Amino acid sequence: VQLVESGGGLVQPGGSLRLSCAASGFTFSSTYMAWVRQAPGKGLEWVSSISSGGIVKYYTDSVKGRFTISRDNAKNTVYLQMNSLKSEDTALYYCAIGRTGADGRGQGTQVTVSS
Repeated sequence: VQLVESGGGLVQPGGSLRLSCAASGFTFSSTYMAWVRQAPGKGLEWVSSISSGGIVKYYTDSVKGRFTISRDNAKNTVYLQMNSLKSEDTALYYCAIGRTGADGRGQGTQVTVSS
């Protein structure tokens, strides 16, 4: 199983980023996928999940209306579009397997929101 995240970086408050995660080594199209994050000095936080077919999506309250999760099963890739970013969104973002992201995750991509 391999999950490779990309798309992180430094962005000003109010800005946008799109994270991508390329998956391999398992049946991606049959698997719930998630994004989780870990802010400096804090524990792991679930952010969003998407069903295998991309129809059902869940978000933690703090990102609803700002983040959008999507997937392309033909490319074995899951995305997280992040708009209206806030300083409290600063974290290491992980692509993860399963509805809660508890079944394995990648190495992460850093998102820093700062002016």
